[in-house]
Amino acid sequence: MPKHYRTLVNGKWIETGKGLEVKNKFSGETFAYVPQADETLTNEAIDAAEAAFRLFRRMPAHKRSDILEKTAQGILERADEIAEIICLEAGKAWKFSMNEVLRSAETFKFASEEAKHIHGETIQVDASKFGENRMGYFLREPVGVIGAITPFNFPLNLVAHKVAPAIATGNTVVLKPASSTPLSSIILAEIMEKAGLPAGVLNVVIGSGATVGDTIVISPKTKKITFTGSPGVGDQIMRKAGIKKVTLELGNNSATIIEPDADLEKTAARCVVSAFSNSGQVCISLQRIYVNSKCADEFTKLFVEKTKALKVGDPMDKACDVGPMIDAKELNRIDAWVKEAVAQGAVLAAGGRAEGMIYYPAVLTNVTEDMKVMCMETFAPVVSIVAYDNFDDALAKVNDSDFGLQAGIYTTDINKAMKAVDELDVGGVMINDTSTFRVDHLPYGGNKLSGLGREGVKFAMEDMMTIKMVMINRN
Repeated sequence: MPKHYRTLVNGKWIETGKGLEVKNKFSGETFAYVPQADETLTNEAIDAAEAAFRLFRRMPAHKRSDILEKTAQGILERADEIAEIICLEAGKAWKFSMNEVLRSAETFKFASEEAKHIHGETIQVDASKFGENRMGYFLREPVGVIGAITPFNFPLNLVAHKVAPAIATGNTVVLKPASSTPLSSIILAEIMEKAGLPAGVLNVVIGSGATVGDTIVISPKTKKITFTGSPGVGDQIMRKAGIKKVTLELGNNSATIIEPDADLEKTAARCVVSAFSNSGQVCISLQRIYVNSKCADEFTKLFVEKTKALKVGDPMDKACDVGPMIDAKELNRIDAWVKEAVAQGAVLAAGGRAEGMIYYPAVLTNVTEDMKVMCMETFAPVVSIVAYDNFDDALAKVNDSDFGLQAGIYTTDINKAMKAVDELDVGGVMINDTSTFRVDHLPYGGNKLSGLGREGVKFAMEDMMTIKMVMINRN
């Protein structure tokens, strides 16, 4: 029997007449219903956040820190329950679901610590001849109501990356989680309420982007929008938001370069996990692998062997490595892309077939840069391996993309590693690791169509505050 969940608006747990189904992504069965917000309820949430901000912005830092610390503990106390929910609503394999829960707790822990270290600076006003006999300093203050719009692939931790910095800085939040994965956000709201978060500070509204999302983005009462999702939607948000702060975490077709001096056994194992965890539905999922031709055959053989050894199926199976795609539309899309690549001359070395909602991890060789599986974001368990002869050519191929989120390079040659750091037009370069590496206190974001601004708790907090300058005339 599906469970009916309520959602939190203005400190009240509410139901609406019309509910949205939440499906088990592996079986396709409906296992929960959540309230569906309309424009009226969304505006009520925005109004509640605006009203709550007047008091919450003045809550002492140590109290905000304490709420965030208790939230981190609350997540850990319910870790098994939340991991199971992520398995069901997102189709993410159990071990990766549990990793997400642990990371989310750490994200709130980082925010708890950072909440106590917000500071301004004194300024030497008389550095200007027009500033003689004056002194000055600046403060950092919260901006107000933050609209947070999150995707399905990390239904708890990407929410944490928006909510935790907002609370740490004294802002209030209207959160719109992905309609296909809303339950993690509801559980988080329960945990934060128990942790002592005042009414109206966090409001959760679930519904379509056209109704709920647009209402949040367009409202003059929201002072910042923080969004993770597709470049197309990100572009629309920029056009609709008006004059307000915007952070966008968008797409990528992440690449990693492998030089002959790499430990190929370890590198191949790491690359397989980086390409296929969460069915490749990760913004920094490894999609393009450029391997020096001196070791390309050996690496490809190792990679294919390890790919075929993955356990694919029910994400609730503790041994599962790869679960289902998020929905049939995405599964059919990537199946068509792979078939198109093969028709254009690519060789399918492993996987590449659909079974129920599962797409078996696909390894492609003999690809060209203009194939969709190379130049667009697959967001699926598909990786392409390309041999190169010249290191500079490999760097150029990585850069030959509309995206620039993160990239990796495996080499023991410090000069090549530093050249990659200098030349790659991406937001992060991972040396002796893949594009997929991320821990939650590091600055994270991309260049080009990969986005605008940076997340990572401290760095997200910086853009959730505004500067107030104070000058004192001592004459």
